[in-house]
Amino acid sequence: MPAVSSRGGSRRRTINEINMVPFIDVMLVLLIIFMVSAPLMTPGVIDLPTVGKAQRQPDRIVEVQLDASELLRIKVNGKADTGTAEAEGERIALPQLARRIQALQGTGAGAAQTPVVISADKGVKYEAVVKVMDTLQKAGIARVGLAVRTTGA
Repeated sequence: MPAVSSRGGSRRRTINEINMVPFIDVMLVLLIIFMVSAPLMTPGVIDLPTVGKAQRQPDRIVEVQLDASELLRIKVNGKADTGTAEAEGERIALPQLARRIQALQGTGAGAAQTPVVISADKGVKYEAVVKVMDTLQKAGIARVGLAVRTTGA
């Protein structure tokens, strides 16, 4: 048998390297496109709610306080309700909250416009505050807000 030479003149060796030049060309073209088009794009605008100041403070404000133990208390104009002797406000359970707030708002033309403010302790779970808001919303109470503590600037 004749010996087979690996140095055949007609065979070419394959190159096992990746040609990076086309890849770099494509990346540079994309970079230039993005650099030119980036200043032309407008950023998305988010319309955030703003807090305004009322021209006149309401005559009556009903405050629902939620303390760290998730007990509800009701105050009218920052004072305990007139039907109770407790200085910190009338204690109430969540199922009776809507009926009591509607009774405190009273009847008449401006009764539905009496604002209800929910103030909660920092340690209260967010879920408990949402339950109170949901209960008031389902009862048809229109003006419900959250009390916040402002820090001096």
